[in-house]
Formats: sequence, structure tokens, C-alpha cells
Amino acid sequence: MQTTFRNATIFTGSELLPNLSVSIANGRIQEMSAAPLDGDEVVDLQGNYLLPGFVDLQLYGGSAHYLNEHPTAETVRHIYETHRKNGTTSVVPTLYSTSHQVILQAIDAVRTVQQENPLGVLGLHVEGPYINPEKRGAHSLNYVRRPNEAELEELFAKGGDVIKLLTIAPEIFTEEQLDKLINAGTLLSLGHSNATYQQATDAFNNGVPLATHLYNAMRGFESREPGTVGAIFDHSSVRASLIADGFHCDPVAIRIAHQQLGNRLFLISDATFANPPRPELAYEDFIIRYENGRYTNQEGKLAGSSITLLDAVKVCVEKAGLPLPEALRMASTTPAEIIGLGDTLGKVQTGYAANLVVLDQALRVRQVLTA
Repeated sequence: MQTTFRNATIFTGSELLPNLSVSIANGRIQEMSAAPLDGDEVVDLQGNYLLPGFVDLQLYGGSAHYLNEHPTAETVRHIYETHRKNGTTSVVPTLYSTSHQVILQAIDAVRTVQQENPLGVLGLHVEGPYINPEKRGAHSLNYVRRPNEAELEELFAKGGDVIKLLTIAPEIFTEEQLDKLINAGTLLSLGHSNATYQQATDAFNNGVPLATHLYNAMRGFESREPGTVGAIFDHSSVRASLIADGFHCDPVAIRIAHQQLGNRLFLISDATFANPPRPELAYEDFIIRYENGRYTNQEGKLAGSSITLLDAVKVCVEKAGLPLPEALRMASTTPAEIIGLGDTLGKVQTGYAANLVVLDQALRVRQVLTA
């Protein structure tokens, strides 16, 4: 069946274009035109937005379950379905620092669902455990540890096809260990790091292409030591994620990051739970409570977020004052490119997957489509 949307304002991946028709069949965008197109089903969007589905490269849970607690295929499906309701049509479920066994279980769980839904669940993001304890944030000291070569070899032997992202603190690795990781083919992201400007710059120059949640859990910018944040701002190609939930970053900090990084900045939800957020959780020594829009642990530290990427887009537009096309790019086009699917996801263009979301002028979800 061919579905056609008329009078749509579409996001191409770089700009918003009004009054277009878009036809979809067999899970792909078949045709786009300024003239009205026909189809088996014709939907008049009356100027509302037809956008690429959002791509979230870092999120831990759905509305009720999260991956560390239950590293099962059912949890992975739950995470996907929770966030899909708000227009996130592709996810990379994420583990924070945990045991080697839990990581192996999560690899199997994600692989199962990835095979079922390859454009919905794109792989696994392992955040830690090889991070700097000084910048661990809400990660448990029981699991944060120095690189273990035997563990890493087993992870990539058993999960090299599933682990798409690995967040590390490069300053705790030897040069030889870091070289092995870079050559393993998984995208590395600098995060939970106390790296100096020079250490971070060296890591970026030597093959670490990403940074995890800019400003948070990393050495900040100072005049005498520009730190990790300074290295990210000063580098020519490194891309950085950002949590735009209204708590992790002040709107001014979001705007400054966008001024400095431009199309190298992208959004993650960092959602512990969302849509709706679970009130509280006590799992091992990870004890968190949701209050006034945010999660904090027993130490008062932020412990992930309670948002979806649509919420992040709204914060960028409504509070940080970013143009809507830029916020949409950061939630769809750029993360799709980073994960290696820039020719399939993240744009409304002929030939792309029909992972799409319809928003009204107030940025409320009206429809979500998946290929």
C-alpha cells in the first residue's frame, strides 16, 4: 500500500521545506514533490511537520525497566517501544558501568532484538566501566575499574557485531591498550574523564571521534587548563553529545556549545526512565528518586534523565533559542551519520527508510511511522 502525505512541512536533514507531498511504500520514501501526489491512502498534514524519526545513541531504560537491572530482550523491546511513542524510532540501548557478566548478557539481548528490528535497535552502547573514578558521576565505584585486556578481548570476540559505542576515559589506558581499542572498529567516545586538554586532544587525534555528554562528568574549561571541554571546543572534527533536559546543561551552555561546535553537536536523552518516568529505583547501590523533573541518587548527583529526544528538541528551541532545523538535525541527522546509517536514517529524502514522525506546530506527536 502506498501512503501519501500532502501539505507537509518536511525536514530534509538540513532545512525545513513547506507544502510538499511525500509518498511512502514498502518501508521507504518513494517520491517527494511540490505537486500533489496520489496514493492508496492520502493524508493532508495541513502544514504540520513530517520529520525523520529521532535517533538516540544513549538511553538506559523505558518507562518501567532498564537494561542494567534486566539485561534481556524483553527490556530492549520495552526501551524501544517507550521511546518510539515520542518519535524516537532508532535507539542504542546503553549500560552504565557494570559487571562483565551483565555486559555479556546485554550483548545477547540486544543482538536478538537487533535481528528482529535492525533499523529500530541499532546496537549496544557500553558506557564504562573503564572510566575515571574522579568523574564517575552516578556510576558505582564497585564497578568502575581500570582496563582489563582479557575482558575487552572477550567482549569484542562475543559482541564486536553488537557493541556500537564504548565510552571510556582514555587517560586511564596505556597507549597500547588504546590502540587496540581504536583498531577494534567500535566507535569510542571520551566520557567520565578527567583528561587534560592535551590528553583529550591526543585521544581525539589518535582515533577517538566522539565525546559523551558535553560538560557533564568531564574536566571543565579553565583559563590555565582548558581541560576536556576546551579540547572538544578546540578540535576540528570531534563530535559531542549533549543532554538537553533543563538540568544537565543551562540553556546558555547549550547555546554556547552550539556556537562552538555547530554540526558536530548532537543530542542524547540519557534517559534512565521516561514516558512516563518511573518514580524510584533501588538496584544494588544505585538508588534513585524522581522529583521535580529529574533523577538524583542518594548522594544528590544527577542520575540520567527522564526525557525523550523530543523533550530535548523542545528545550533546545524553547529555552536555548536554537533554530528548529538545528535541533532536529542534532536529534536525527547527525546521530544517524555517527552510527553509520546516514544514507538510510535521519532525513526525509527519496530512498530513505520511512522511519518518520508527524508533529504539529506545537511540536506534539501526531503520528509515528516505522519502516
